[in-house]
Amino acid sequence: MVDTGVGGGDTEENHREPRDHDRDHDPENGPTAAPAKASHRQMWSVVFLCLYGFIVQLKPGEPFITPLLLSPEKNFTRQQVTNEISPVLSYSYMAVLVPVFLLTDFLCYKPLLVLQSLSHVAIWLLLLLGTTLLQMQFMEFFYGITMATRVAYSSYIFSLVAPALYQRVASYSRSSVLMGVFISSVLGQLCLSLGGVSYAMLSTISLGFVSLGFLLSLCLPWPERSLFFNRARRQDERAEATQCELVKMDPNGFPSPTVTPSWRSSLFFQMVKELRNVVQIPNLRLWSLWWVFNSAGYYLVLFYVHILWNKVYPSTENKHVYNGAVEAASTLLGAITSFGAGFVKIQWNLWSELVIGVITALQAGLLLLMGTTDSIWVCYVSYTLFKGLYQFLVPIATFQIASSLTKELCALVFGVNTFLGTILKTIITIIIVDKRGLGLSVHSQFSVYFFYFAVLTVIYLGSAATVLIRHCRVRRGNATSTEKPAKELCPLGTSVSEPDQHPVNGVSVKR
Repeated sequence: MVDTGVGGGDTEENHREPRDHDRDHDPENGPTAAPAKASHRQMWSVVFLCLYGFIVQLKPGEPFITPLLLSPEKNFTRQQVTNEISPVLSYSYMAVLVPVFLLTDFLCYKPLLVLQSLSHVAIWLLLLLGTTLLQMQFMEFFYGITMATRVAYSSYIFSLVAPALYQRVASYSRSSVLMGVFISSVLGQLCLSLGGVSYAMLSTISLGFVSLGFLLSLCLPWPERSLFFNRARRQDERAEATQCELVKMDPNGFPSPTVTPSWRSSLFFQMVKELRNVVQIPNLRLWSLWWVFNSAGYYLVLFYVHILWNKVYPSTENKHVYNGAVEAASTLLGAITSFGAGFVKIQWNLWSELVIGVITALQAGLLLLMGTTDSIWVCYVSYTLFKGLYQFLVPIATFQIASSLTKELCALVFGVNTFLGTILKTIITIIIVDKRGLGLSVHSQFSVYFFYFAVLTVIYLGSAATVLIRHCRVRRGNATSTEKPAKELCPLGTSVSEPDQHPVNGVSVKR
């Protein structure tokens, strides 16, 4: 990454891993294999991981889980699915997110992907064989584990290649996942609409694909290095080796050092200290808050929109259910908007609040439409547009946050943002969804989601107005000052710009 700009003065050069050329000639590591062979092995490792990411998303029965639970095959009531089964997903996700986030790099990724695949298998086994409410709650529990372990897949691929290839392989991994979701949704819809396949058979097909994904996870290569923990361990080993060499050179002149490990000197503690500086940067603070608040609302809509569709257009009374087609269309639109976001060139430090406010307002309008209409097609189109608008802002937020942070701090910021969003989502679930809270119906829930996004819209547009007014005042002040003739020369030795200010995404940050 680029300069942090938050008081450390550290650049990517200080934090990145050694290049392949450096490793091949590292006198401490000794001779290594030929670079061509290493590059060939890395390429196949990336291909295999992307294949795993594609296969594990092939679950044609996933868009039809809610119709399955409400069908005569399972015979759960809509109230049970809404207020007792679905909330377990949010609770499970929050409970396992932090342990998974901390263990992913320490365990070198592969064990977490094996756990993810086992959880996928457990989900579809429970959907096929389970009949009780408790079994369906366990199904949602395992679903939360699969969501939390996605961080292992997204960061695994970075441990396989050199930093220069990070952007390219990240696009490969994301494309393979999106393609898997798209093919899975299309396959499920075709099987249901044209093949007359039952929900149970769709679950069986999904179980077959995730079982294949489990076998692939066992064959995944172990990464040669991890990004954080093992590197810190190597640094400690090198420091110890250096001390040993000094003792060998002059045993009397260099007394053995007393190592006093302190938690204050740990890498994690240093990154937490940097977080305190991150919140002081307006642009990073804005996009982090968007990540927390908007992602919480977004996932609540995703979790309960299928129940809304079933209320508007009951699957037990209608043969033509197009959940798979809608998920395929929304995934495709999300991929297109995510790709198009990379070509938007505006002054983000000036227009970010306005762009976020306008898009959040559109999302609020779509939620109001979904919650009040009796047409299933209006619900389908509104959901597709809602998802596409969110996916448009995701790569922009990712770039705005990551472009000014080092790799380690970037991972920590994204982890904290995700965890805070999960806590907020869980609190909302407990209050308005869970039967121990208000236990609202699905239409009432979408009314709450509309007011939630409407409040966010007011806050964002108010912030945008403040930023634009301040910008106009600054420009007017600069224009007035340039019109006045200079009365005296600048004192000798002063500079026009202070040397201790470093711009971060257009915002100067003093060290």
